[in-house]
Amino acid sequence: MSNIEWTEQTWNPTTGCDRISPGCDNCYALTMAKRLKGMGSAKYQTDGDPRTSGPGFGITTHTDTLTEPLRWKKPRKVFVNSMSDLFHTRVPVEFITDVWRTMHATPQHTYQILTKRPARLPRVLDRVYETLDLNEPLPNVWLGTSIETDDHARRATALSHTLAAVRFVSAEPLLGPLPSLELDDIDWLILGGESGAGARSLELQWIADLLAAARRSGTAPFVKQLGSVWAREHNASDSKGGKPDDWPAELRVREYPQNLRAAA
Repeated sequence: MSNIEWTEQTWNPTTGCDRISPGCDNCYALTMAKRLKGMGSAKYQTDGDPRTSGPGFGITTHTDTLTEPLRWKKPRKVFVNSMSDLFHTRVPVEFITDVWRTMHATPQHTYQILTKRPARLPRVLDRVYETLDLNEPLPNVWLGTSIETDDHARRATALSHTLAAVRFVSAEPLLGPLPSLELDDIDWLILGGESGAGARSLELQWIADLLAAARRSGTAPFVKQLGSVWAREHNASDSKGGKPDDWPAELRVREYPQNLRAAA
């Protein structure tokens, strides 16, 4: 299971990644991979480039994990690759196709895939759909991209060019305002401040502005947390600022896209 507020289960058919933008600076997965390598975990024995990755965090595919969702009888929301980016350029299209094959075989689950490389989505998925003889996107697969600063708001535009049952943006860690973010083709917006060692501060106005933008576009907003700096400054009951009861009332918003909102 998962402690991430907006999902229920994590599934990591690949592990490892490379930092490509400021949101990656304090990557929790990179730190965890180093720890897991030291503990002898078989999935984290490949090292990445020390300039952009680290011990145990080299891109690795795990064919033995592809069948895991087949054994989950209860329907659940599944975050795909909490420890990697499925659309990293070093993940073969053939393996991505195998991931899609599993998701196609388990329509009872809802899969949430998050990437910082959305420009790769249309080209790769065209090949995946062709191989699997799919004429439309899987209804149980949500595709999202991470956007931490306005310099990367263009990722949402790249995502909007991809066919998906649900498109979403994760503005976490939110490191500044996002005035250029276009939400018209985005179904879901996750908002969150940074947590952990070296966390950078969040201004609540950034959240308020994005909530207003989401209302104008009809995008479902989900405020995940206000971050460690805010939590420390306000003596919050949770070190990540993840308890809505601690927040200003107007920020206590946790919605899902329409097809899951009623069940959330």
